[in-house]
Amino acid sequence: MKAAVVERYGPPEVVSVRDLPDPVAGKGQIVVRVRATTVNSGDARIRGCRFPRGFALPGRLALGWRGPRRAVLGVVYSGTVESLGSGVTGLTIGDQVAGMTGMAMGAHAELAAVRADRLTSVPAGVSHEDAAAVLFGGSTARHFLDDVVAPGRRVLVNGASGAVGTAAVQVAHLAGAHVTAVCSERNAELVRSLGADEVVDHNRTSVHALATTYDVVLDAVGNLDRRSGRRLLAPSGVLVLAVAGLVDTVLARGNVRAGGSPEDPAHFAWLLERLAAGDLRPVVARTMSLDEIVEAHRIVDSGRKVGNLVVTP
Repeated sequence: MKAAVVERYGPPEVVSVRDLPDPVAGKGQIVVRVRATTVNSGDARIRGCRFPRGFALPGRLALGWRGPRRAVLGVVYSGTVESLGSGVTGLTIGDQVAGMTGMAMGAHAELAAVRADRLTSVPAGVSHEDAAAVLFGGSTARHFLDDVVAPGRRVLVNGASGAVGTAAVQVAHLAGAHVTAVCSERNAELVRSLGADEVVDHNRTSVHALATTYDVVLDAVGNLDRRSGRRLLAPSGVLVLAVAGLVDTVLARGNVRAGGSPEDPAHFAWLLERLAAGDLRPVVARTMSLDEIVEAHRIVDSGRKVGNLVVTP
């Protein structure tokens, strides 16, 4: 199979497309022929060894000192079941499935061995490209916002035009919340079309200068912390730091949430059902081939990626 390989940390050019042996499904696994995956901020951070503040040492210890131990990155996949490992029931070869691979990564390839209990079916009428585009940001937004957004609640999404931000705007809007989106003016119309009621151009008004308070503040950029974020909260408000440093992650408690989100198949199913119903919109900046993956990493590194970059191996 062809796969994008990263053997050492560095700029986008360290990624190379190579032929690797096909994976074999272990116990409780299936092999998926990947029809679509994404290159997101997490992939670029791992490739470039650029971890949130305080995570440099833990990140290297967990992922690899000089380069990632798992050389094929990518955590999102949508595709077809190619083969079944022992103990797998309820799936057949050819089924359309989607999910995330977590620390195992491996989705930037034509084939990936994945856990059979960590995926969901792709509904009829939903393309693999669209399915892949909603999973990373959508599962993060769903996890952090599910129990705190409600009709009439005021929600601030900082970084509203990225993968997490575009999903968070939609999840909050679907729940009936009043959404204020922080992004650049060039993306204002996009986030309004996704359900934002108000848009703040961060080039004119810093999120730190906002005078309004909110019931929920979700930071998908990393320029808020526990102190600055809490200043934006209404009484009983909740601060979500989707890109938090080590200290904020360890000390997050009470009205502050931080850390990773679990890759929950129930969230995947909810997202794809909303997608099939037309309630959720996949935001795809560009669809690229596996041979273009270096360019995809460059776009993420630019900090100007809008929505998702979909890669079709």
